[in-house]
Order: sequence, then structure tokens, then C-alpha cells
Amino acid sequence: MEHLIEVGTGLRAAEAVRLASQGASLLWCDDFAAARRLLAAMRKRLPDRTADFYRYRQSRRNRARVLGKLLVEVGADLRIDLPGAPDTRAAIHAAGGRPGLVPLTTVLGMLSAHQWRLTGVPVEALGARIHPHYGVFPPTRQEYVSLVARAPLARVRTAFDIGTGTGVLAAVLARRGVPAVVATDVSPAAVTCARANLARLGLDRVRVLAADLFPPGRADLLVCNPPWLPGAAHSPLDAAVFDPGSRMLSGFLAGAAAHLTDGGEAWLVLSDLAELLGLRTRADLTAHFTAAGLTVADRLDIRPAPRTGTDPLSRARSREVVSLWRLRR
Repeated sequence: MEHLIEVGTGLRAAEAVRLASQGASLLWCDDFAAARRLLAAMRKRLPDRTADFYRYRQSRRNRARVLGKLLVEVGADLRIDLPGAPDTRAAIHAAGGRPGLVPLTTVLGMLSAHQWRLTGVPVEALGARIHPHYGVFPPTRQEYVSLVARAPLARVRTAFDIGTGTGVLAAVLARRGVPAVVATDVSPAAVTCARANLARLGLDRVRVLAADLFPPGRADLLVCNPPWLPGAAHSPLDAAVFDPGSRMLSGFLAGAAAHLTDGGEAWLVLSDLAELLGLRTRADLTAHFTAAGLTVADRLDIRPAPRTGTDPLSRARSREVVSLWRLRR
């Protein structure tokens, strides 16, 4: 490991930021609550105020790197032996964590994710809760769920949910009466999470497969809610928001025609955030449709709840529209 310094309550935020920015790792050896206060103070000293989205992303990445230098020791029993530390055993075990020196930001993320997993996220379209696992994007924003819940659905015998995540859209389709639903995801954590959620909802007839995009065969309905922004993902949760090179979007569209039955539809759920941020144009998107041999049968739109914030992403979200594109061969 790079230069490791044992630190405690005598360390000021400004000095912590300076040392971490220079590459030093800071091992916290004092009260756990004080470590959280130091982390919050460090975050305030690392602002991401910029009008440019690329610089905003760079500053966020740098902030994550610096904050990740504040470490705590996780013991062999997955406890943190510091005064005031919570019982971390279940959360770290559920997240697949290991003993060793771990960034405090990671531990807090595991604790937060475990709470989500225990309590679940209420999903109005299901009248039930979805329980996200660590590293799987929680359905806290539900515009995309609402669109899938209300889009016209007729004579659909089979459906594929591509990139299922928590399994929420597969559950909505099954609850709407689709007799056979196959959900896929490339992430092992997502596959495990989706299977657990669907079993909890009593929807064992939905099959969840580990696959990169499509399962074998054809379906009357293909549903995909890909990451909405082209760009590199720097964390597991980033992968639910950023799609490097628009790989998933392009792959879904390119493979849709070959996996649709005659008269079937592909539902693409996508925000216009990329357009608002200048990362993609509407013409680029519709050109993808044409190249894939798809035509637009209809489009359903929904506006998310108003967002506040001064960063480029928050400003774009204040004007955002989420759309469900109904595509046919």
C-alpha cells in the first residue's frame, strides 16, 4: 500500500484532503462517528461546481478518489473495532466484502445498501416492495416503471426483460399477465437480486438468466431500460447510469429484430438526459432505430418530479423527459 498514516480526531479536514490528494492513505483509529464527521467535512472541501458536464464528471471522480483514502480496518469477523462503530457484519457479508483496510465510503455504502435490502423500496405499480442488493441500482426513480406499467399490452405471450437489475420490470410484466417472462442481466449480483425479488413476490414462473443482453429464442415483447448516459462507469452503481460507448443501447437495438416474433414490439425506455447534456442527439437515436430495421409505432412520455441542484446533471434533470419508445420491425 502507498504511504499509510494512522489518524484520529486531531486531524483537520483541510489536512486530510491535502494528504489524501498527495496519495497518502489515512487509517482511522478513533471514534467511528468522528470519522463520519471528518468525511463530511472533507466532502465540503471538494466541490464539483462547474458548468461543463465532462469537468463535473472529472471532479466527481477525483473527489471519490480522495475520499476513498480515509480507511477503517474490517476484522476477520467483519466487525470494525472502533468506539461507536455499528455492527457491520451482516452488511459487509451481504455485499461480499472481506476483512482488511476498507475505504470508509465503501463501508457506509454497504451499510446503506443493506438497509435498502432489509426494508425494500415501495413500488406503486406493483403494490409491493423491491429489495435491492449492494451494487444493484434501486428503483427509487420510478418513471420508467410507470411507463412499462401503463403502455398498451395486447396478445403478449412471451416477454424478455433485458438488463433486469432488481427484476422490477419483469415483475411488472408478470403482474400484468404476461404468461412467460425471461429476465437477463450480465451482473451476477443483479441475477441473484432479481431471483430473490421475484421469489418474494411469488413470481417464480419468471426465469432469470445470466446473459449479455438476449436469451435464446424470440419473444412477442422485448423491454430494455439501458443506462441513460453514454460514458465510462467508475463504480458498480455507475454502470446503471453510464453506458460506455452506448454499448447496451446499440446492442439491444441491433439485436431486437432478430429476437422479435412477427408483430412483436420492442420497448426502449430512455431519458433524454444525454440529449440535454449534449452527449447524443435525437437524430443519433432515431438513426440507430433505422439502422436496426426498426420503426417507431408510438412513444409515451413522462416528466420526473422536479429536481434541485446547481451541477450540470441536476440542471438537465429539471428539464428531463423519460420516454418509452414502442418499436416494431
